[in-house]
Amino acid sequence: MQTLAKLIYFKILGWKLVGSFPQLDKCVVIVVPHTSWVDFLLGLLIRRVLNEDIHFIGKKALFKPPFGWYFRWMGGTPIDRSKNMDTVSATAKIFDQNKKFRLALSPEGTRKKVAKWRTGFYYIAKTAKVPIVMVAFDFGKKQIKISKPHYPTENKGEDFATYKAFFKGVVGKVPENSF
Repeated sequence: MQTLAKLIYFKILGWKLVGSFPQLDKCVVIVVPHTSWVDFLLGLLIRRVLNEDIHFIGKKALFKPPFGWYFRWMGGTPIDRSKNMDTVSATAKIFDQNKKFRLALSPEGTRKKVAKWRTGFYYIAKTAKVPIVMVAFDFGKKQIKISKPHYPTENKGEDFATYKAFFKGVVGKVPENSF
């Protein structure tokens, strides 16, 4: 599968890869920008190119029959996202329960244009004591760029400035919705 994924990604689509995925068993992976459903397919493709398991969380209703097995097979983990649940703590607990867990999230939280990111990814990483790896899906340059791991500090403002600087100039599939 990796050979086929590389053929599609590099030769057929003509994309490049900048950086390499760090050898970590646990991390939060933030992917920016999230502007189209195509991002999910590109994410699946790059997982095979890198030959890395990268996970996601979803509302627990997705993991019920008849399609629950498929979402688990794709790397999904159910989470209770109801109002009374602390999603950050529940997600951090998933890190504790697994030897290997790399959680991909979009800080924008939607495919629409946003003025500011959601902060859950940051607090999940802090609570789970895992680094954040930044991944840019740049449709303008036809490349995926991967950062070195960054551990959140006690200075949220400085951390977010670092994250946003990494994604500066990155263009999504739908350019007008890019962060």
